[in-house]
Amino acid sequence: MSESTLPEIKTVGVIGAGQMGSGIAHVCALAGLNVLVSDISEAQLEKGVASIGHNLDRQIKKGLISEADKSAVLDRISTGTSHDIFGDCDIVIEAATENEEIKRSIFKELCQHLRDDAIIASNTSSISITRLASNTDRPGRFIGMHFMNPVPLMQLVELIRGIATDEDTFASVKQFTDKLGKNAVAAEDFPAFIVNRILLPMINEAVYTLYEGVGSVEAIDTAMRLGANHPMGPLELADFIGLDTCLAVMYVLYEGLADSKYRPCPLLVKYVEAGWVGRKSGRGFYDYSGDKPVPTR
Repeated sequence: MSESTLPEIKTVGVIGAGQMGSGIAHVCALAGLNVLVSDISEAQLEKGVASIGHNLDRQIKKGLISEADKSAVLDRISTGTSHDIFGDCDIVIEAATENEEIKRSIFKELCQHLRDDAIIASNTSSISITRLASNTDRPGRFIGMHFMNPVPLMQLVELIRGIATDEDTFASVKQFTDKLGKNAVAAEDFPAFIVNRILLPMINEAVYTLYEGVGSVEAIDTAMRLGANHPMGPLELADFIGLDTCLAVMYVLYEGLADSKYRPCPLLVKYVEAGWVGRKSGRGFYDYSGDKPVPTR
């Protein structure tokens, strides 16, 4: 099917109103699409919509959009706590936590509410698309669509075919990605795909560097900002991503590729066990309880 004859994606479902889900809803609504967002509670949905409003305000201050644009975006977003709101969606993007069992259970329940021709996309940053697709009634219309964080700012989306993904599905989602103003790259269905296959081992090595006493948090991040021209140090970036997510990706790499170079650093494991998972918990490699972040080691 040629690009000109592909069915147009006009209505988008998003599962999860957290940082990634709200960001995906934001860019879809800003592109003029109708968006439905689900989460497990009204409180989570209210928090997600408030986050979208806050990020739209930041775009207004930068002169990127107008007040009228903000109102239009928020008017295009509807919410609900059940997957039955997705009955008329052309595509549903899952942006739940990076846990395969949770995602599997979501897809099993979701399929009951979708049109036969609806596409399912997972925003997973590391888990096998082929394996996730096998838990649905539509492996051919299932694809990985990995947005980068923060979604409104980052231009890249990794598109990952599972072994059964139809070419028309890939082409439709590529066209949809273009409409969002994002740049798509195709990645093969190997653990962690492209970005996290490269990025997360670097972060894990930075944690090892701290663990072994080679440098302090401040020294490591300063060295990589000034010595490698990174906009954010690797430990600061880990806190931004969430140490629990970093650890989950490292486990996927370690188990999926069976190579000891991907072994998660014991210090990363301990921080996650302690609940020190970064900005969202108030503490990670930095303490976020004060006016500005302070290194914890």
